[in-house]
Amino acid sequence: MHNLKALLGPMRLPFLVLTPACVLLGFAAATWASGQANWLHFSIALIGAISAHISVNAFNEYFDFKSGLDTRTQRTPFSGGSGTLPAMPEMERPALIMAWATFALTATIGVYFLTIRGLALLPLGILGLIIIFAYTNWIIRNPLLCLITPGLGFGTFMVMGTYFVLTGEYSWTALVASLISFFLVSDLLLLNQFPDVEADQSIERKHYPITIGKQRSARIYVAFLILAYISIIVGVFTNYLPITSLLGLITIVIGIPVIKSVLQNADDVEKLIPAMGQNVVINILTPVLVAIGLFIG
Repeated sequence: MHNLKALLGPMRLPFLVLTPACVLLGFAAATWASGQANWLHFSIALIGAISAHISVNAFNEYFDFKSGLDTRTQRTPFSGGSGTLPAMPEMERPALIMAWATFALTATIGVYFLTIRGLALLPLGILGLIIIFAYTNWIIRNPLLCLITPGLGFGTFMVMGTYFVLTGEYSWTALVASLISFFLVSDLLLLNQFPDVEADQSIERKHYPITIGKQRSARIYVAFLILAYISIIVGVFTNYLPITSLLGLITIVIGIPVIKSVLQNADDVEKLIPAMGQNVVINILTPVLVAIGLFIG
């Protein structure tokens, strides 16, 4: 029982709430486009998405512990891992087993949907599995891939994938909806890398806060946040999203002070932490509000 409780650390349980928000957006887009809701397939897709998120978290915890990064990281409430494995080294193997078990569950659910929806889902599934395993050791050594991969995983693959398994097709509505999470989640991981620059650099990682500096990376953060909101507006003006989807713009009231803080405090981790927390709220609340707009649209 003690070991099972300790596994909640590598899962990074508090951060898993992002996954239901993204899957909900795909579900809402599919419901609005098709006029019907398949709750069984939605539930299975949600389980698959959560298991994928747990898997990438657990692999990240395991590989960061093995590389020695955990002992160098300046941990914050939103970055630097859970700290479970440095505190409990005996959980190293259980964490790896959990990573592979949830990886296998995700793949199994993917195969199930392939059998009922067809091979058009295969590219998303294969690329998603590659990202889960490769993110910590390989993807994070390329600045551009490191920037866009989180958005691809939670936006393109998760939102569009949910839409596809519910409707059996892709659409412009699915793409536009996925762009919202693409830009937001890429921004989430980008900002969370700011406190880790020195530690990540010591093991030869190469994300943008390392390669171009925090100040220039802050401008990328601002651009991606603006693009997330532009995606909502473009979706409405092109009729790929209902006008009620503009509910997602409500989080601009949080986004504006976050932008100011990121630009002003890029080099000051302590002052940046409140903005990191507010950024998490934006990432969860924006897709949920857009989903509500789709449900009532």
